[in-house]
Amino acid sequence: MSVRYGILTLLSVKQHHGYELKIELDSLLGLKGKINPGQIYTTLDRLTRDGLVTSPGFDEQDRRLYDIHLKGKEELNKWLIEPVAYSNTKEDFFFKWSCARRTNSELEKMMLTQQKELIVKEVMELTKLKTELLMEGDENRYLLVTGTLLHLEADLTWINQVENRAH
Repeated sequence: MSVRYGILTLLSVKQHHGYELKIELDSLLGLKGKINPGQIYTTLDRLTRDGLVTSPGFDEQDRRLYDIHLKGKEELNKWLIEPVAYSNTKEDFFFKWSCARRTNSELEKMMLTQQKELIVKEVMELTKLKTELLMEGDENRYLLVTGTLLHLEADLTWINQVENRAH
């Protein structure tokens, strides 16, 4: 996740002050967590230095406002249309599984069982959250949760295939 491009996205819609950006970025992140406010301000400083963001002044509560510069819009648009190469976010798990597979089949079975239990627990929690988000009308987070659930289901399918091949 790029704080830089999150900020540029939000500023492309309207001017914001720093704390407003933090709140909006937390919402954009969905399930990923919260942004450190210090990270917002250091990123804004870099974006301003690089000529991607300007500060047109202050709002009525004396908070510094930020706006996107044309150069920032161009960089954001370039980033948005650039395809994202698939990267396996479970690299640690797959490495650990490969190691377990080479050392001890019982450890491999235990490891796969533990991983399945964790995934099932996550699926249950996210399914509940998905229902809540649907009722709240939070479409952005609903779609993020849906995507995460699909990835977890794929992981479960893969683990089941590995287990079936071992028998």
